[in-house]
Amino acid sequence: MPSPESHSERPGGVLYVVATPIGNLQDLSERAQLVLSRVGLVAAEDTRHSGRLLQHLGLSKPMLALHDHNERDRVVRILEALKAGQDIALISDAGTPLISDPGYVVVREVREAGFRVSPVPGPCALVAGLSAAGLPTDRFLFAGFLPAKRSGRRAALEELREQPATLVFYESPHRILALMEDLVEVMGGERECVLGRELTKTFETFYGGTAQSVRESLEADPNGARGEFVVMVHGAPPAGSQEAGVLDADRLLSLLVAELPVKKAARIVADVSGLSKNELYQRALALKDQ
Repeated sequence: MPSPESHSERPGGVLYVVATPIGNLQDLSERAQLVLSRVGLVAAEDTRHSGRLLQHLGLSKPMLALHDHNERDRVVRILEALKAGQDIALISDAGTPLISDPGYVVVREVREAGFRVSPVPGPCALVAGLSAAGLPTDRFLFAGFLPAKRSGRRAALEELREQPATLVFYESPHRILALMEDLVEVMGGERECVLGRELTKTFETFYGGTAQSVRESLEADPNGARGEFVVMVHGAPPAGSQEAGVLDADRLLSLLVAELPVKKAARIVADVSGLSKNELYQRALALKDQ
């Protein structure tokens, strides 16, 4: 394996963007360990958290805290270290830096200053989640964390409702049920959805099905609101497709149950869409309860 310094012809040090485990420490690559062992400085989102990782690896390194609130202030220090020929590893608390984590400002400034930035790839929660979800991955849109307030979150979902690519979000345990409620209301309870909870950790769990059924599974699971979540939603079907007709029928049913008896609403939608009246009746009952 080449040393971290052997393939850089630019003067000064190199900034290595190092992916670290999202849960299972065995996911740290051999190359990541080598880079961490050889750099002169580690810029970490949380020095206490990353200090435990270095201790696990038997390493003792000078560390620099770099997070959302001080990133711009740290640029000068990092550029000075690189100019002096010191290599630096940029790491976040878990996963790949810059992916819903700090580092964008530093990487951009380092590149503009003419120093080399080298990725050391590895764990990433969104890629891990997609790889096991069984949803289309030829196109996907990563939207990170949605707004914390309900109005902002619903507005963001409205903008993405007709997006044909698979949608990927991150969400915290105390907002996951609220997100699923908004997802059902904005995109429809029949939209296919997969949630990955505590990926690569001891209690890794996947919930899959319709948005409505996933929401119900979370509510029924005593651990459903614990841990970190990757939320993956099937993209909207192309206009005019058979699947699009199913989704249109679901929206029509939502409108009718507000004005008509459940049985009549289901019969009307069945006549229009050709879908099963019994299935539509069960769906109408669920919508009426909401």
